[in-house]
Amino acid sequence: MSKSKTPSVKTPQAIRGTQDIFGPEAEAFAFVVETFERVRKLYRFRRVEMPVFEKTEVFARSIGETTDIVSKEMYSFEDRGGESLTLRPEFTAGIARAFLTNGWQQHAPLKVGTHGPLFRYERPQKGRYRQFHQIDAEIIGAAEPQADVELLAMADQIIRELGIEDVTLHLNTLGDGDSRDAWRAALIEYFGAVKDELSEDSQERLEKNPLRILDSKDRRDQKFVADAPKIDAYLSDEATAFFDAVTSGLDAAGVKWKRAESLVRGLDYYRHTAFEFIPDEGSAAADALGSQSTILGGGRYDGLMESLGGAPTPAVGWAAGIERLAMLVGEKGEAPADATVVVEDDSLITEGVRSLGRLRAEGLSAEMIASGSPRKRFDKAVKAGARAIVGLSVQDGETNVRIKAEDDMTARIKAVLN
Repeated sequence: MSKSKTPSVKTPQAIRGTQDIFGPEAEAFAFVVETFERVRKLYRFRRVEMPVFEKTEVFARSIGETTDIVSKEMYSFEDRGGESLTLRPEFTAGIARAFLTNGWQQHAPLKVGTHGPLFRYERPQKGRYRQFHQIDAEIIGAAEPQADVELLAMADQIIRELGIEDVTLHLNTLGDGDSRDAWRAALIEYFGAVKDELSEDSQERLEKNPLRILDSKDRRDQKFVADAPKIDAYLSDEATAFFDAVTSGLDAAGVKWKRAESLVRGLDYYRHTAFEFIPDEGSAAADALGSQSTILGGGRYDGLMESLGGAPTPAVGWAAGIERLAMLVGEKGEAPADATVVVEDDSLITEGVRSLGRLRAEGLSAEMIASGSPRKRFDKAVKAGARAIVGLSVQDGETNVRIKAEDDMTARIKAVLN
């Protein structure tokens, strides 16, 4: 009688562009989120949680039909009702939609912060994934330059408290509506004269989105960018005063910045401040990130609400990739337990569980060792390096408790367990 063979089952692999985060990398990831949450509260930003998917039009109308995100990178699908939905590629559009549909106008100026996964179908590379994570902060309903300063000071503090050094804020102004329109017309005239020498992408952008030519990485475009018209020549007095207020506010807040005239945002609803935090050339952070140099970016988007059918509403915000920040933070070891309960006699497992509960109720992190050779459990706990070790054994028919702890922990452990 022949033995039947068990068919082999192939283990599914992770989807390209996703990652499983564990160990020191997960600790670094958590450190970024915890730092963001702590600083968010210092600045009195409210926490919001947003849906992972929205109607496709939310992103198509807010991000722009001509952008690569909408035309090439969104994960869109039809649900069973035939409606087109999209996994969120960024946070701002969904927050803007929520501001309009939930009546959050009553809270303006509204300061909110969030973090979570986002999705873009693009070529995976160092620090960039198809499912990635961001921290995000927005101020909606504040037209004053102080809102820009507040957001930038918050971002600067987060980066410093993460321990990331040699990072500078790159700052530019896009002017108000009139300034931007005049600059846009000048750029169309300038680049139009050399249209045939531009890259194919820039030729396509010339009429729809000429500002995006300024941040093109194509060598065919870069040779013309240096002499392109500058926004400063077209700034209104009001736009100049706004930018001056932002820069003087940053100086007062102690935020290091530099002017970056080629830093732009291509969509028409962006106004005034545009910014990116970038590691200084030659720094350890720059070497770690390679070409993916920006670690936090954003700007003022005073015209976005109108694209979603709302009333004109000033707003400014930023986002930062958690993966990139975690790379710069470096690996983080897991903190040792405050206490380890060692059950040296199996009859005391229930007592061990009771001790764990008491320790945790007092805010002490605790774990229990109750498997393996009873004689080796205490030594195993010593090697794990907890601040305190509580050994439970039986002597003369009675439960014996011995504590090995740092000086400041012994009395506390005794008080909790007695």
